[in-house]
Amino acid sequence: MPEIGVIFGGPSPEHDVSILTGLQATRELQGAGRSVRGLFWSKAAEWFEVDPGLEASDFVNGVPTGASPLSLTLGVDGGFRTTRGLRSHRLELDAVLVCCHGGPGENGTLQAALELAGIPYSGPSVAGAALGMDKLAFAGIVEHAGLPTLPRRLLTPTTREIDFDGPYIVKPRYGGSSIGIDVVANLDAANVVADNSVHLSDGAVIEPFRPDLFDLQIAVRTWPQLELSAIERPLRSSEAGLQTEILGYKDKYSGGEGMVSAPREVPAQIPRDTDRRIREVTHELVQLAGIRGITRADYLSDGTEIYINEINTIPGSLAKYLWIAPKLPFGYLLSDLLSEAESVSVRKWTSDGADSSILRGASSIAAKLS
Repeated sequence: MPEIGVIFGGPSPEHDVSILTGLQATRELQGAGRSVRGLFWSKAAEWFEVDPGLEASDFVNGVPTGASPLSLTLGVDGGFRTTRGLRSHRLELDAVLVCCHGGPGENGTLQAALELAGIPYSGPSVAGAALGMDKLAFAGIVEHAGLPTLPRRLLTPTTREIDFDGPYIVKPRYGGSSIGIDVVANLDAANVVADNSVHLSDGAVIEPFRPDLFDLQIAVRTWPQLELSAIERPLRSSEAGLQTEILGYKDKYSGGEGMVSAPREVPAQIPRDTDRRIREVTHELVQLAGIRGITRADYLSDGTEIYINEINTIPGSLAKYLWIAPKLPFGYLLSDLLSEAESVSVRKWTSDGADSSILRGASSIAAKLS
């Protein structure tokens, strides 16, 4: 029987949520009669095969009991390998379902390794993953394309002025799920936050904070054809009586089931024109950002105007909770993700043009250095 690998975990701040998404997926695939291997990526970036029937509690202390070490090798005979006795065996996988959130599992690093290993994988391409994780680059192409977005600028230790007024939101340039995000009154406070947050150490961006705006989100899938989900309005803690200014990490995941249990209004009660505009812009984003797999597009709105905030190329729970119009079962979504992986994900590299003619005519390297 063809085997499927489900990759989850990874050295990311969203490691725990990735485990939840991965275990949800393994359960669904096993229930559909698929042969599944659990591929766990630890916080220390080590690979293990684990029982796909484990519970979240089995991962509380790290690598679960009974896990078998794996290696990921590249090249013609690349793939995930396990050692039995003195022999190494490759796992014969038709495709892998990537359930990693944030960090190297969602920024193109894992995707590049899988391509070099010749393993078909679900979700974004290398370039699409990298763009989706880079908040500055993504905002730049959206702004250049003339799509509606708020200004977003690079924040560095030498930044002394910004071309828009505060208050501001400071975000990690590379990251997701509201981790490391702060609302500040002025640029001095923004610099203090950037200097003292581990999540901003690789770069920070700054944008205007608009307390009149609320969040709207829509999922898009690209196989077997382009489809958009219902639009949701995720609810912030402040809408439950607490003083939270932005949609935070706990708002999204504190229910214990990933994004499935997060409070939300779906379908969002918004004007028909706002709904239509979000769908139009999301269609444009698919081509602009090279979206593949299941992606969630996040917007801000005052109920009339909309602004693209970011895209989440591997959303929590793979956005299964949004597919109510049209109604699509989780198993159906996973099956199509894997079909897409087997059809389009592995890039065929070519060395055509490298015929050694330049090397034959080259003088000595020593001569070139002098």
